Amino acid sequence: MSTHQREISEYLVTRYLPGTPATELPGDYDLLDNGVIDSLSLLELVGWVSERYAVALDQIDLNPDDFRSVAAVDRFIARNTRVRDAALAAEKE
Repeated sequence: MSTHQREISEYLVTRYLPGTPATELPGDYDLLDNGVIDSLSLLELVGWVSERYAVALDQIDLNPDDFRSVAAVDRFIARNTRVRDAALAAEKE
């Protein structure tokens, strides 16, 4: 499990699954279909990801599937921080 996945799991269980150890939340567990997060908590999760990982939401398309599981959120963060870092590097050149 990556550092991001641990942080995401810890956030999710703290907010939405109190009493569940973060290590018991599988990376592929469907958070939407299993009712862990609903539309309001999805917005909260998106906001947390944006703030925690400096992802500029106004520059990307959001898709609920990107937040369906811990692994999906991790991929979303990796994809969008690479884009951000590449843009910053290009500005420096």
